[in-house]
Amino acid sequence: MIYYTILLFVIFDFIWTQYLAYRNRKRMSPNIPEQLIGIYDQEKYQKQQAYQKENSRIGLFSGFVSFIIILLLLVFNGFGYLDQYVRGYIDNSILVSLAFIGILYIGNEFISLPFSLYDTFVIEKKYGFNKSTPQIFWIDQLKGLLLSILLGGAILALLIWFYDGFGKYAWLYAWGLITAFSLFMTLFYSNIIVPLFNKQTPLESGELRNAIEEFSQKAGFELTNVYVMDASKRSTKANAYFTGLGSKKRIVLFDTLINDLTTDEIVAVLAHEIGHYKKKHIIQHLVTSVLYTGALLFILSFFLTSPALALALGGEIPSFHLGIIAFSILFTPISLLLGLFMNMSSRKNEYEADAYAASFGLADSLINGLKKLSVESLSNLNPDPWNVFIYYSHPTLLQRIERLKK
Repeated sequence: MIYYTILLFVIFDFIWTQYLAYRNRKRMSPNIPEQLIGIYDQEKYQKQQAYQKENSRIGLFSGFVSFIIILLLLVFNGFGYLDQYVRGYIDNSILVSLAFIGILYIGNEFISLPFSLYDTFVIEKKYGFNKSTPQIFWIDQLKGLLLSILLGGAILALLIWFYDGFGKYAWLYAWGLITAFSLFMTLFYSNIIVPLFNKQTPLESGELRNAIEEFSQKAGFELTNVYVMDASKRSTKANAYFTGLGSKKRIVLFDTLINDLTTDEIVAVLAHEIGHYKKKHIIQHLVTSVLYTGALLFILSFFLTSPALALALGGEIPSFHLGIIAFSILFTPISLLLGLFMNMSSRKNEYEADAYAASFGLADSLINGLKKLSVESLSNLNPDPWNVFIYYSHPTLLQRIERLKK
């Protein structure tokens, strides 16, 4: 029964995902919808529709390939054979799990690599977004792989050690580790990880810096760390983000954002990001993530010791690696439900951050900035409502504009 339940969940997840993608495709039309007139012109809209279709096709194909591979592994006992193969060479339980998960990870990277190459050098290049060279692409891949192996491998090894040696309290030790790591990354991600891929330089003195500092003083927000990131060496798409806490907080602007928006529009976008901090959304998100992770690790502990789950995947004895695969599949419906509530909370926070920017008279500048960012990135501004409700962490542009105009 457990085996067939796992099989059923994998099939259901694929059908559900493709059904929602189909609903999005149904909303495509050759003529610009009435609600988008004034945001997209007909020419830009046609380009956006073509871009969306190509992304939808590659998403459908890559999703189908992943589904078939997982299905074959389950039907032909692939996970069990891999478990036995690794155990034939390694005795240590921690190394067995690391080797098992490492093989699957590298295999997944090889499978996804052609899709990533096609997306970057065909689709993104075709629509004028890609600025990455093959050299940059392959160096990024290598850095990402090494980072996953070294950092991810170390965290994973500790988790396996906890679950192997600390019995019923193992999940508490694992929770403490993940919480400490999450807090560390919140504080130092932009200082340690980002520089491995991009240069960040302090925003130079001038009109924009003066406008940002003037707004920060008006908002009672102490801000000295404003950086510009050289995102344009990979893509023309623009963005900005806020990271860190306390003295480690910083705002990072993509250089593409500075090129695309006016000073007032950039200040409005930053006011939105500062609004997240002022409304304590960052702390709220951190606390929610910590509680969510604790619940996951607690439930996971029951999967790791189940002989029935190991047997369902073709294993002979319970193990961390087989347990986590079974958990990731069987937890799918609960994960979907929890993700639904987290996205609802996230969308509420976005509205609040928009309202914070609007309280300083920046509503029109924010609207204009959001329009430019959406149009320049060929964003889908007419998505299916089900997709928005279930998967979107941000309201749609039209929803945000409507709320800002009230």
